[in-house]
Amino acid sequence: MIPTAKGSRRALALLLALAAAVYFVNLGVSSIWDANEAFYVETPREMMERGDYVFPTFNYEPRLNKPVLSYWIVAGFYHLFGVSPGVQRIPIAIGGIVIIAAAFFLARAAWPGPAGARNPGAMLAACWAAIGLAISPRLMMFARRIFIDIYITMFMALALLFFALAERHPGRRRLWLILMYGAVGLGVLTKGPAFALLPGLVFAVYLAAHGELRRAREMMIPAGVLIVAAVVLPWYGALYQRDGWTYIASFVLGENFARFTEGVGVNAERGPFFYLPVVFSDSFPWSLFLVVAAMAWVSDYRTPPSARDAGFRIRTLLWIWILTIVGFFSLSAAKQDLYIFPIVPAVAALGGVAVGQALMGERLARAVRVTTLIAAALVIVLGAGLLYLFLGAGAVYALDGAALLGWLAVAGGAVTLALAARPRPGAALVALAVTFIALNWTLVLRVLPSFEAYKPVPGFARVLEERAAPEDVIATHNVALPSLVYYLRRHVDVAYDPGPIERAIDGRRRAFVILSRPDYERIAALTSTPTCVVSSQPTFDVKLRNVIARDPLPELVLITNRCE
Repeated sequence: MIPTAKGSRRALALLLALAAAVYFVNLGVSSIWDANEAFYVETPREMMERGDYVFPTFNYEPRLNKPVLSYWIVAGFYHLFGVSPGVQRIPIAIGGIVIIAAAFFLARAAWPGPAGARNPGAMLAACWAAIGLAISPRLMMFARRIFIDIYITMFMALALLFFALAERHPGRRRLWLILMYGAVGLGVLTKGPAFALLPGLVFAVYLAAHGELRRAREMMIPAGVLIVAAVVLPWYGALYQRDGWTYIASFVLGENFARFTEGVGVNAERGPFFYLPVVFSDSFPWSLFLVVAAMAWVSDYRTPPSARDAGFRIRTLLWIWILTIVGFFSLSAAKQDLYIFPIVPAVAALGGVAVGQALMGERLARAVRVTTLIAAALVIVLGAGLLYLFLGAGAVYALDGAALLGWLAVAGGAVTLALAARPRPGAALVALAVTFIALNWTLVLRVLPSFEAYKPVPGFARVLEERAAPEDVIATHNVALPSLVYYLRRHVDVAYDPGPIERAIDGRRRAFVILSRPDYERIAALTSTPTCVVSSQPTFDVKLRNVIARDPLPELVLITNRCE
């Protein structure tokens, strides 16, 4: 394969189209995921129901732990297309595509030679960066259900891209910096003030690394502050006019400062190296080429500054972006894997440049070949693991398409391995991409629909709609089922201590409670009122060790204190 040939470019464009198209397929087939997604489906609906777009609520209670932009975006799509989980997922999918596009243009800007669209090497690197990120199963799944982290990643990726373009094309610096500050402002209105701090910290480190802190005067900082303020302050001003500093202070100090310094909201102790495996899992398999990119950067750094290529500064910027973000959150008390997700476009861009250089025959061919062999071997192992979990004796989960996923991974990994060993690096990379494209399409068309059997809320909601009256108590105990609010369109009591559940069951009103079977046995021993099970639903065990051990399916039960 000649990577500069027109036919090869068309093949890469086809691969990218196939990898990206799956992001918009079957968006409305799956019910709400009972985690992050439930809040971004229901909160905009409640805002529309109340006609109040300043003060967000969830479960008909204040929800000010995040700024408002993500809710506005979903509400806008609801107004256009109607209220449904599928409609809420459209802007998330669009956000995923924008992240992929950012990786494309970052790789083009980081190419060693001229970065224009007419440069075959730059376009090759950009295409592989975009393909490598688009085929990532993790990004594809996040872009179907995790709104807030996809959007903060998108806005931060745009801020990084616009800064890189300002550096690469100084003749249009003013335009790119204006766009950069706009992206920063939208990020702040999505997640909070920490996400103005991070890009600023990265760009300051970048200037300091080049001994150019005096260039801060060129960064239009006063104008940038005004742009960010123009984006952010109208909502904060409206919130202040309504409630004073109460919710603003609670959000800034509690959800940002206290979470970082004290770990508020996180119950797990995570060490300083927690993010090391996350760096490679977030954009797998393309993240493996980050090692090759690091080798290339070290080699370039050892050359005299006058001999370095035009894209070296951009590649340095991408490394600073990755290391600063990972380092910043490694110091936090509340370590969550998604906090460093904004590094993925930079990881993909660096990998794309390394692959492009290898395929153009410039250098890195052996390192890219070895990395492709490792990726292929890992895919085979993952496929074998899927077959063991879902086909072996004693398998407890029946997921349609899970076996096909396993066989596709084994077969695709084997083909990639054979092509890389010959060596045919271009063909091996195409085989790797095709394998992950097939895996993602199978996951969306076959596996996710069958996963509905392990989502308990829709089944419980149907039972409650038939049985529960408006004055009845509906509650959950020691289990997170936030999507129940959306399906029932009413308040649901949430209790993690047994006391409120005991009082509800022993009270005068009819109560319906959803809890695990073991918790039900404990509650039944504490209450004086007889209870009975109205319905039961299996659910998926999120603990991998229990899935590997093939423990029985966890079961949730819906109970009531009026056994008629």
